[in-house]
Amino acid sequence: MNRQEESRKKTEVCVTGASGYIASWLVKLLLHRGYTVNATVRDLNDPKKTEHLLALDGAKERLHLFQADLLKDGSFDDAVKDCDGVFHTASPFFIHTDNPQEELIDPAVKGTLNVLSSCSKVTSIKRVILTSSVAAVMYNGSPLTPEVVVDESWFSDPVYCKENKLWYPLSKTLAEEAAWKFVKEKAIDMVTINPAMVIGPLLQPTLNTSARALFNLINASTYQNITVGCVHVKDVVDAHIMAFETPSASGRYCMSETVVHFSELVQILNKLYPSFKLPDKCADDTPVIKYQFSKERAKELGINYTPLEDGIKETIESLTEKNFL
Repeated sequence: MNRQEESRKKTEVCVTGASGYIASWLVKLLLHRGYTVNATVRDLNDPKKTEHLLALDGAKERLHLFQADLLKDGSFDDAVKDCDGVFHTASPFFIHTDNPQEELIDPAVKGTLNVLSSCSKVTSIKRVILTSSVAAVMYNGSPLTPEVVVDESWFSDPVYCKENKLWYPLSKTLAEEAAWKFVKEKAIDMVTINPAMVIGPLLQPTLNTSARALFNLINASTYQNITVGCVHVKDVVDAHIMAFETPSASGRYCMSETVVHFSELVQILNKLYPSFKLPDKCADDTPVIKYQFSKERAKELGINYTPLEDGIKETIESLTEKNFL
């Protein structure tokens, strides 16, 4: 065992919302690298939240589960105590809601501040890695055209998000804004990872929002007129770990391997799975919007992106294996 592996063995980190899609992979790869992981879930008695984590290699020796609630003050105190780093991924992710304040905004904002408040009491914490989203980056009302390169200097505008009922982007924007303000006041070292639509295999037993976007194309009569950035889940998790392990890492990192219209996702699925019944027309005839994401900062972290087609193939294989398809 080399010195770096030996030091990781003694490194204790916390992952919040550990049963989620990105977080489950984060727990898996942290354990694989020799870390001791304190993982928080909403309900320790729900096997859907815990079984897939307890089955991971190294879990028996180095995984400790904690119950925590985003909206409860001090709920994360025990989980972050004695930790060297904290990965805050816990935040609701869905698009449609009748009660955005209660279902999305409060858990995102108050939850982030609760976790950071717990972190501020622990002197051993060297850095917090916050899982944000490109949703907190790209919605500022600027026109998106093929020449536009969205980068980390962009911030979504809460007023624009509210006016356009973009509730998930609003929740991520307000949470990230509140986080930067808090860590500045408390002198906490924080880095944010801002992924686009995350694809790739699932570890958790439930269907997450981004995998559902691909799942919903199968047997659909039309595809949505949406353009999205896509990135493989393992690349996103690598970025989280590198952002923690690289002393010079700072600020925000957008994560998107490529930007595609839903028609292109359909084309790739058609090519890979010709037997699938896939839609051949768009839900509306509004002009297609295309743009780009900068890859510069992700490259600086050492990320080599997994090609989109591989990510789509692995997602579909995983959905099949888990009997969703």
